[in-house]
Amino acid sequence: MKEHWEKVHTSKREADVSWFQEHARLSLQLIRDSGVPTDAAIIDVGAGASRFVDDCLREGYRHLSVLDVSAAALATVRARLGERAGEVHWLEANVLDAALPAHAYDVWHDRAVFHFLTDPSDRQAYVQQVLRAVKPGGLVIVATFAEDGPTLCSGLPVMRYSPSALHAEFGAAFQLLGHRRETHQTPTGKEQPFVYCLWRTNPGALEASPED
Repeated sequence: MKEHWEKVHTSKREADVSWFQEHARLSLQLIRDSGVPTDAAIIDVGAGASRFVDDCLREGYRHLSVLDVSAAALATVRARLGERAGEVHWLEANVLDAALPAHAYDVWHDRAVFHFLTDPSDRQAYVQQVLRAVKPGGLVIVATFAEDGPTLCSGLPVMRYSPSALHAEFGAAFQLLGHRRETHQTPTGKEQPFVYCLWRTNPGALEASPED
């Protein structure tokens, strides 16, 4: 999988991939509307060369982490940010087995990663990572292709979700605060419907115990 994404990010410019957004407007709106303070710890998982981190820095958020399996993608973002790259914590890893600190993040953000997890065991591993890494009561934002979205992305099969189906993957440890639909226009002019779900981790639910 790493080889696939390294090839994508070395063979295409950041603005040429289908998921490119000039600004992560909906993600930022969800974070703002949730009252997240600027000193919150925010992690963007499977970020690729996303400009979400640029927007967060511009908004004044100060504790940002960016995770991606592709070294080339992370290098693109660091180069784009210039001196401000030093304000960000960079993690080159697969989100499924990344050694993330326990209960460290106030906000977990994922746009267009979870829908690549076609194996149920991978989805379970992902949810356990969220429970380990996010603070009890923390905010979780996950965006995937909607039910009428594409069946392939970057040559790989993907899952498609309704809000209720996506919530079912996460379960009782997550309190669903709301969901939004977004129609994303690709650089080639195609329309891709996305569904965004917004949760708080439930402090009263059983959480995965972090490893000592």
